[in-house]
Amino acid sequence: MKLNVANPATGCQMTIEIDDEQKLQAFYDKKLSQEVDGDVIGMEWEGYVFKIMGGQDKQGFPMKQGVLTPNRVRLLLSKGSVGCRGNLMKNGERRRRSVRGCIVSHEISVLHLAIVKK
Repeated sequence: MKLNVANPATGCQMTIEIDDEQKLQAFYDKKLSQEVDGDVIGMEWEGYVFKIMGGQDKQGFPMKQGVLTPNRVRLLLSKGSVGCRGNLMKNGERRRRSVRGCIVSHEISVLHLAIVKK
């Protein structure tokens, strides 16, 4: 799993690749906008607190806040919502799009984190 760590104070971000399942266990079954301690990733992140901001699964479907499942679901989405770009959509039109639920599972390939506290 790739972890995309953003630092809002400086505006920079970095990508961390983690293959160890024991380190990833701390992220499983967490929801979007929950906080995770940084020392589970590695010693250099000790004392940090991360907030889960989003992610994509292995096929590229985005995680959507409010969908309380770890699976992929098909929702009617309007233009501008997460998972629907709205290209060539008319006013008021809604289309059925696939999105991933807000609970982190083993099928997530990229997880976006923001540093809350150092």
